Amino acid sequence: MKIDPALRTRLEILFYPLRKVPAAKAFPSRRELTNRLEKLVPNNGKGVTTVQVTPAVGTLFVTAAVEIWMRSVHSFLISASVTEVSPIWSSVSGYYSSHYSIRALGHLLGYFQLFRRKKIVYLQLQAGKHFCSFNPKDANHREHRFYWRLVKQDQHFASDPLFTANDVDQGPSDVAHRDLANYADHLCVFPMFKPLDAEALKNRVQHIADIQFTAPPIPRTINFPDVESVQVVAYHRIIRFRRFLDEIVTSKNRFWAVHRQPSWAAGYMNFQLTEQGGLAAIGV
Repeated sequence: MKIDPALRTRLEILFYPLRKVPAAKAFPSRRELTNRLEKLVPNNGKGVTTVQVTPAVGTLFVTAAVEIWMRSVHSFLISASVTEVSPIWSSVSGYYSSHYSIRALGHLLGYFQLFRRKKIVYLQLQAGKHFCSFNPKDANHREHRFYWRLVKQDQHFASDPLFTANDVDQGPSDVAHRDLANYADHLCVFPMFKPLDAEALKNRVQHIADIQFTAPPIPRTINFPDVESVQVVAYHRIIRFRRFLDEIVTSKNRFWAVHRQPSWAAGYMNFQLTEQGGLAAIGV
C-alpha cells in the first residue's frame, strides 16, 4: 500500500517515544487521552478551535489505537469461542471486533471523539508541532457511523471493499446486523448450551482464516445470525490494521513489536490469511 507521506511522518514521530519503553508499561492510565483532551476543550461555544498540544498527547492517539485494536482481537476470540454456544452473542461480539478495528484506524488517522464534551478531535502535525482541532459533535457523528465513514473516505481505504460506510440506509451494513441482534424481538436463536473448548476455538480461528471468497461477505440481516460472515470480515479487518501499521512502524519499535502479537492470543490465532485472488489481495 502506498501510504501518504504526511501520515507516515506523523505516525513515525508519534511512535518514536515508544521505541525503547518497556511494552508492559507503555500504556497510560485508563481514560488518559480523554482526560487530557477534555482539559484542552476551549469554552467558545459551537465553533471550531485549534490548539497546540504536546507530543505526549499525540502519542496517546497511537497507544489508544493499538489498545482498541487489541480489544478487536479479544472480541474476535470471544466470538469464535461461542460460535456454537450462542450465535446471538457470537454475532454481536464479532461485530464489535470489526468496529474496534475501524475505530483503531480512525485513531491512527488522528480522530477521537469526546462524548461528554460533544467534540470531535482531529490531530495534525504542522511545521513539526502538534495541533488538535476541536469540532462540534452532532447527531451525524454517532460513533458507529462516524469512524466507519471517515475510514471509508480516507484515500488508503476508499477502494477497499472490506471497508464500508456502515450506513443502514445504503444497503447491507454490519451495524444493521448488530442492531437486529441487540434490539429485535423474537429472535429465538438458542441452541443447546455446550461447554467451551480450547481446541474448538483454535480450529474455529483456523477455519475463518482459510475461508476464500471474492467479495466481502458483509453480514445481512436476512441471514441472521450469519456468524461466519461476521467473523470473516472481523478477522480480515484485524489483519488490515496490523499490516497497515507494519508498513509504517518498524520491528525496532519495542511497543508495536510486542503488542502486534498479544501474548494472550498466542496459540489461538497467528494473524495469517490463506492468500487468494479476491479480498486478501486487496489493500495492504
